[in-house]
Amino acid sequence: QNYLDNFWPDLKPAHELFDSILQARRERESESQENHGKEYPEHLPVEILEAGIKSGRYIQGTLNVNKHRAQLEAFVRLEGFGGKETG
Repeated sequence: QNYLDNFWPDLKPAHELFDSILQARRERESESQENHGKEYPEHLPVEILEAGIKSGRYIQGTLNVNKHRAQLEAFVRLEGFGGKETG
């Protein structure tokens, strides 16, 4: 901001771009605070997920996605099994 004010006070597009970037950054920080620092909001509360895992309704694992064929190829490695579940 200081650089633009001191060296390019009449360059309106640069000031508008800076204001736009600043506003986008503030909105992102605000969203991050609302989500308690998480980039994406949780779909289900942690308590429900933990109860579902214990009851067997949900399974817990690690999702691995092929970086070259991301929309076509992925698998879930179940914790404690060492095998692969494909889907």
